[in-house]
Formats: sequence, structure tokens, C-alpha cells
Amino acid sequence: MSGQDANELEAPATTRYRLDISYDGTDFIGWARQPGLRTVQGVLEESLGKVLRETVQLTVAGRTDAGVHAEGQVAHLDTAAQIEPAKLVHRMARFLPKDVRLKDIRVAPADFDARFSAIRRHYAYRLTMAPYGAEPLQARGVVPCRPELDVHAMRAASRNLLGLHDFAAFCRRREGATTVRELQRFDWVREGDLLTAYVSADAFCWSMVRSLVGAVLAVGEGRRTPEWTAELLNERSRSSAVTVAPAHGLSLIAVDYPADADLAARNAQTRELRTVPAEGGCCGG
Repeated sequence: MSGQDANELEAPATTRYRLDISYDGTDFIGWARQPGLRTVQGVLEESLGKVLRETVQLTVAGRTDAGVHAEGQVAHLDTAAQIEPAKLVHRMARFLPKDVRLKDIRVAPADFDARFSAIRRHYAYRLTMAPYGAEPLQARGVVPCRPELDVHAMRAASRNLLGLHDFAAFCRRREGATTVRELQRFDWVREGDLLTAYVSADAFCWSMVRSLVGAVLAVGEGRRTPEWTAELLNERSRSSAVTVAPAHGLSLIAVDYPADADLAARNAQTRELRTVPAEGGCCGG
């Protein structure tokens, strides 16, 4: 038997699992693991590693920034450990700190990739128009704003941004990364003093959601016209006129995936570079 054959026989078989996660991002320096800093990925991988007694590496749907929350984050891991999902969820409820929860874990198809299989990510940005500011129990996830916002103008400004565009004006530049995205939903819902922006896209670039919210807030406050947001789409670098809204108002609320049979095709599609079509029409990942 060759050495390669022996290694293949000795290598334990692994199973891919999908994890559904929520966290209060206030006291985390974002999702991504960073040496010496408290991150969501770091806390989860360390805790899961101790329970499973092996090194754990998570792949996530959305790498949230410092202070950003998640109610519907999705990750995956590959492990040789024998997992009983219900028991692991119960055990992690006692093992994890109070600001991060493992809500569910289940076996996933081999082609499932939390990042590249995703077809849509949904965020909510929450504001309060109450004259006294945010309620104490909501203060870590709701941002106070002016009570006299023009919500009608904000909705018009948001509609201007829907579709496939280069959102360079709203993104912090990352070398080699495209800023072309398909914004599928951007609307505002008011319930009493709570004003929530719902933002959905195939993917988002760095700081894009908070920049979109910041730009539309400028319209709501009367500092810009609704047409201004459409004009920003003509820019090819980050606009200094766009204010990034505070992190703590933002939460990743859900991630959508295709049927199991379509996972491999979606993975390949997502890895392709996004480009704006030369003519009208729609577009893929």
C-alpha cells in the first residue's frame, strides 16, 4: 500500500454542518477573527473547538463589522466529530457568552457554502424617531434620529438605488474587490416611533448598507433631494458626501439559499466577477 493510500485510509471522514447564529455586536470587533481581539468568529470557534475537541474553522455568510448585530447569520463547518444537533445547541447555550447564540445546527449538503451559496442577504437598520431617544432596552440596537424626518422623500431616494449598479460611492475600497451589486430591496417601514430600513441584495461591499442608510437620511433631513442618490451611482470612487450611519443600528436578519440541487451552480456563479451589463437587462451574481 502506498503512503498516499495509507493517509487516505487514516483521514477521518468529515460532515458539513450549517449553523444559524445570532449575536449582539456591541462588544465585538466584528465577525472576523483577529489575534488578541474579541470577535464573533473567535469566540465561536474557540467554544466549539473545546466542545468538539478539535480545531474548528467557520465560513460565514456575512462578515459583519464592529458593532453590527446579527439575528440570522449563517455559517458552516466541516467536522469529524459525531454531533447530535439538539444536544449541541443546548450545551452551547450554557457554554457561550450571553451576547452570542448558536440557534440551530444541522447536516448540510457537501456543496453548501455559507458564503458562496447565498443568493440574497437581508439587513435591517433601526431608527427611533421618539423625541426622548431610544428606549433603554433597545439602545444597543436602535439609533436616535430627528422626529421630523421626511419618510416619503426617503422612500423615493431609496427607490432610485434599486437594481444592478456600481455602488462605488457607497463602499470603502478594497483592492481587487468589485463594487457592483444588485440591490433588490430598500424600503422603510414605520411602526410608531420605530423606523426600520429593510435592505436586501445578492451581496454587499464593505460599509455599503450603512452608507446607503446615511445617504437616504440626508434626504430625510432635507439636506439633499431624492435625486441625489441616483446621481451618486455615476461616481466611481467612495463619495466623501456620504455619511456612514452608526454601526449599532444595523443587523443581519436573514440569508437566502437555493435548493440543494442548485448549490454547486450558485457557488460557481458567485465566484465570477460582477459587472454592469452594457445594455439594460438583469444580471447574475
